[in-house]
Amino acid sequence: MDTHVVSAPPVSASTTSLIQKAGCVDAAELQSTLGTPNAGLTSQEAAQRLTRDGANWVPTHRASAAHVLWGQVKSPLLMLLAVAAILSMATGDVGDATIILVILAASVSLGFWNEYKAQRTADSLQDRITHTTVVVRDGVQKEIEVSHVVRGDIVRVSLGHVVPADLRLIQATNLSCDESAITGESQAASKDTAAVSGQPGLGDLPCCALMGTVVQSGSGTGIAVATGADAVFGRIAASLNQAPPVTSFQKGLARFSQFLMWVAIVLAVFIFAANTIQHRPILTGLMFALAIAVGITPQLLPAVVNTSLAAGARLLSKQHVLVKRLVCIEDLGNVDVLVTDKTGTLTNGRLTYVEAVPAKGFTESDVALLGLLSCETDFAAAGANNVGQDPLDQALAEATLGHSDLSNHARLDLRPFDHDSRTNAVLIQSDKDGRQEVIKGGPESVLALCSGVDPTDSATVDRLFDQGARVVAMAVRTSAGVTKLPTTDVAGFTLAGYLNFTDEPKQDAKASIDRLNALNVAVKVATGDNQRVAEKVCRDLGLDPGDTLSGDAVDALSDSDLYEAVQRTSLLARISPDQKARVIRVLRQHHSVAFLGDGVNDAPALHAADVGISVHSAVDVAKDAADIVLLDKDLGAIAEAVVDGRRVFSNTIKYVQMGTSSNFGNMFSAALASLFLPFLPMTPSQILLNNLLYDSSQLAIPTDTVDDEQLRKPSHWDIGSIRRFMLIFGPISSLFDFFTFALMLWLLRAPVPEFQAGWFVESLATQTLIVFAIRTRRVPFWKSRPGRLLRATVLAVVAVGVVLPYSPLAPLIGFRPLPATFLLALVGVVLVYLVVIEVAKLAYYRFGPPPLPVLVPAPTAPSARLSSEERRHRHARRSASRFRAK
Repeated sequence: MDTHVVSAPPVSASTTSLIQKAGCVDAAELQSTLGTPNAGLTSQEAAQRLTRDGANWVPTHRASAAHVLWGQVKSPLLMLLAVAAILSMATGDVGDATIILVILAASVSLGFWNEYKAQRTADSLQDRITHTTVVVRDGVQKEIEVSHVVRGDIVRVSLGHVVPADLRLIQATNLSCDESAITGESQAASKDTAAVSGQPGLGDLPCCALMGTVVQSGSGTGIAVATGADAVFGRIAASLNQAPPVTSFQKGLARFSQFLMWVAIVLAVFIFAANTIQHRPILTGLMFALAIAVGITPQLLPAVVNTSLAAGARLLSKQHVLVKRLVCIEDLGNVDVLVTDKTGTLTNGRLTYVEAVPAKGFTESDVALLGLLSCETDFAAAGANNVGQDPLDQALAEATLGHSDLSNHARLDLRPFDHDSRTNAVLIQSDKDGRQEVIKGGPESVLALCSGVDPTDSATVDRLFDQGARVVAMAVRTSAGVTKLPTTDVAGFTLAGYLNFTDEPKQDAKASIDRLNALNVAVKVATGDNQRVAEKVCRDLGLDPGDTLSGDAVDALSDSDLYEAVQRTSLLARISPDQKARVIRVLRQHHSVAFLGDGVNDAPALHAADVGISVHSAVDVAKDAADIVLLDKDLGAIAEAVVDGRRVFSNTIKYVQMGTSSNFGNMFSAALASLFLPFLPMTPSQILLNNLLYDSSQLAIPTDTVDDEQLRKPSHWDIGSIRRFMLIFGPISSLFDFFTFALMLWLLRAPVPEFQAGWFVESLATQTLIVFAIRTRRVPFWKSRPGRLLRATVLAVVAVGVVLPYSPLAPLIGFRPLPATFLLALVGVVLVYLVVIEVAKLAYYRFGPPPLPVLVPAPTAPSARLSSEERRHRHARRSASRFRAK
């Protein structure tokens, strides 16, 4: 898989983008040029522009039939065998060569169809993830699909939004954007509305917000100048239109495939040399050697893996879990620590406004009014609505807006909420109280700026916290003559009171946590809420928080001490976004970590985790950073996803063990037998037919059941263990093959076609039926029953193999009917073989690898080793998914 990083094309003066030109033009002039009235485009005009200019899409990686087909046929061994068959056909051996080519085509088609279908499943699931933005149309704010944004649209962006198009700003309030995906600069770029001059570079456009960048602070409004492929981000996304980076799971598959490929090449060279020494026809010897090599290589491994992943993804989608990349399912199966926020996970995630609790000198209506005036939306302005609001502001507005008179108030300035100060502020003018600065935020932050707080009012917030309430503090101060808010909070406020919200605990949260713990996944809650509130919720759910760790404590500890402290707690409270990300990085040095979050402050931790999980209702930046999206924020769904990931890995290992045991043993037997037999034990076409039937039986492995003990802990690739498995079980298979050779040669004195038919049936039976033994560490059928489809396909393939020598196809393949004595002997051979395999299996797991996979420290994820440019492209690739064509 091609995973090299492609640098974005530099934007030179000769390729000046539309947004660079727009940045040099006055906003009012540009608005007139684009035909955009102050009330925004009409719905009819927007529809016409969408038809004319096309949807707001950028090139992204999607399933390609040609790409999947090339992956199936690019094997050098497969190509060499096809060439040898064509040469054989040219020299007169038309029958056998034609059979070889037909079987190769059938094998390639089988792998192609299953893998392509799996990739199409992944695409269809990702298409279900919707992305919206807020625009002004027909004079009102509307929430629309990102793909429906057109040139000339007036677009509103705020904290946590991913900018949906290249925007020329016409209004900005403390707006800054993270443009690292475009410019590579790590510092957020401050924004205003003043036009620039000259020939600005992409990093010199303070009056523009670029598509794909993330709003780090403040809010703004802009006119869409370029959308889709015409935007700067569209060009970058086109240069990144390649397969996503390889995961550790995929690297393990590649290492295993390479291992068997080298075994196959060495064996093929040895067989070809030996057959040449025996003066057999060169083309016949070459095709036989290559057929053996093809039989050993795990040709259908990608199809088996992707089919297994796709089946898991479809199952998870029914449980409202959408997987953005199929391989993330297996990564999630490796997780042994889940860090999650509290809201919507331990609680219902539906904030309800309860009451306003006034401080001394204020009334309930005073506090509620100040709360409404300090919302990010200016509800005192004409036409304001509740679209796109913060959940706390939404809950407050829904409960109080209809009962509050804002007509005598005007907003003069706004400083949006930021996670460092945990406050936001507004400057308002009212007929009654004159000019005031109102601050709203976390009680600890607001109270620190207030003077003369009555002890009773201080105790009130403690009482509310002990009740588990979400509390927002309100404070005011007179600001006569002030026209603009200070950039940072200053003291001198008077406490007005508190806004009390509730978010009830989920009744099933405790069961979900118990389920995760039973899967050896430790759950850690990381929240920005007050420590007592979080502890109250945990206790109500029967979850022991342990030694709660605060954000201040996180800063005071070294990495090693922090890891030890996190081990002793299940709760981290009043923790900042950077602190969350640091905790994730520290945990990843020893564990495989998933993080569940849906807020702006969760994006750094989502990027830092091995598996990022968000929800469909999350802010843009969180949903883009996630690998898995939940339609419902439910820990129980994550537990099922973990199980599914482990089931995928377990079933993949079954196929691997099949390929390294009986299948490898049979091919090895054929190689040795060709050295001392005066004829080939099986012709190349018979070997390939055997391999095709064998592979067909294994395509049902993704549907197989998995024993509970194999799901309790994550597993990891261990090539050494696979090699030991091959060296133990492969020779056992060969011993029974040699017994079959002796039976056919010395007891039954079978002619060549009968010998080849007999060994074809015996080898097919042993290498397919062994799956019932190695699929479980228990006694098969009695203690562990295989899946119905697997039972049916394996038995059907064995039946086909037994019937072939008696069918009309037998002469074409080169078979003769087998005597009844051989079939009776075959039953005995297979039964004894399976018993021996069962005994060897018990010994292998008792004296070899431990009975359960041992959790080893997870290796540092690829993202931790990326260069700054690679990290920029990784984030750009994730952001591009929101603009993908459907």
